[in-house]
Amino acid sequence: MAPTVERKNIDLAPLKAANVPIFFIVGGPGSGKGTQCDKIVAKYGLTHLSSGDLLRDEVKSGSPRGSQLTAIMESGALVPLEVVLDLVKEAMLKAIEKGSKGFLIDGYPREVAQGQQFESEIQEAKLVLFFDVAEDTLVKRLLHRAQTSGRADDNIDTIKKRLHTFVTSTAPVVDYYESKGKLVRINAEGSVDDIFGVVVANLDKVTSKI
Repeated sequence: MAPTVERKNIDLAPLKAANVPIFFIVGGPGSGKGTQCDKIVAKYGLTHLSSGDLLRDEVKSGSPRGSQLTAIMESGALVPLEVVLDLVKEAMLKAIEKGSKGFLIDGYPREVAQGQQFESEIQEAKLVLFFDVAEDTLVKRLLHRAQTSGRADDNIDTIKKRLHTFVTSTAPVVDYYESKGKLVRINAEGSVDDIFGVVVANLDKVTSKI
């Protein structure tokens, strides 16, 4: 049986009262979503949260929950959706205290249930920005990055496995939000500025209050 993580009781009242816009950011490794998120933050003053970074930070913190997370990952099990959501909630509350105008939740949701749970417990996302890039382009970009990054997960076999995992897990998420009319499919094959122009055109429609 996989190790468990003790859940915390989190008061979401300040977050719900703030009622700031929330955007989910979806895109494969090498899609350029990190660069676009930086540009969105600079223009709109939104808070950029990555569920993966929050998990890594919690593990590094040496907290009891971090130790429990390490045990789960070392056992080969997946971290429960509820635990990831707790980390996101806590980070959002801290940002609201500092006056955040809204959120980019990056790499989230990874599956439909994760998005549904987030929206039922916190609030609905305004839009889901999907940075859509052909698989061949992603492979080329990641191989190019590997030449300079030294990242262990940037070799051709690992890259193809990561892309396959991303495509199979994310396709239902994309379909789900498309059916709800919330998905913005952005062709992320062009230049950084061209892509950002499309992002801005879509965000401006829903951020008039920011």
